[in-house]
Amino acid sequence: MRVHVLQHVPFEGLGNIQPWLDERNARISYSRFHESAELPELASIDLLIALGGPMSVNDEAELPWLVAEKRFIARAIEQAIPVLGICLGAQLIASAHGAQVYPGPEKEIGWFPITAPAPAPNRFNFPASVEVLHWHGETFDLPEGAVRLASSAVCPNQAFQLGPRAIGLQFHMEMTRASVEAILEHCADELVAGPYVQTEETLRATADERYTTVEPLMRDVLTYLTRP
Repeated sequence: MRVHVLQHVPFEGLGNIQPWLDERNARISYSRFHESAELPELASIDLLIALGGPMSVNDEAELPWLVAEKRFIARAIEQAIPVLGICLGAQLIASAHGAQVYPGPEKEIGWFPITAPAPAPNRFNFPASVEVLHWHGETFDLPEGAVRLASSAVCPNQAFQLGPRAIGLQFHMEMTRASVEAILEHCADELVAGPYVQTEETLRATADERYTTVEPLMRDVLTYLTRP
């Protein structure tokens, strides 16, 4: 399996996706936009993963590589290459397909539940309710043709599927305890008091059970996207 990762900042990485890839002897390449905006040929990719980051998809004037990145993601989806977008990555998929991305009614930072509609064929089905880790201030409209997979109390579009091989997740099922420590080191200033913002102390005190609950679900998403 040939996997390409779109990484926007050095402190947001693959987390618990890495062992899943290692088990499949995946060859992993990167576009590290914090270093270079170089993108590979799509023909060399079996799975594309777009990670998160603190920037906005609307920052094209300051970060012109966003334009090429969105075009690259749209072409991958058009060619039925499996694509996973996480947080900023999900917003990039939405924006690349004409949907608006904008500030949400509330920031969501911390462990809060998402709920899923009744299971249906021909799409990925989340559990009816599960607590996941959020770290975002923006949200998005669903792109045309997308199917909503999950919602939260303040964000109706928490996960969506676009075609048979692309899934966007507004939340972070990939993050491990080490991932959270890394993002706290760089983004703790975003923890401004709000109804859906947990404190640094609360995030650090998260029970291991929460991480072990979402990791199999992250694996399920990856297995679904790369199914034969």
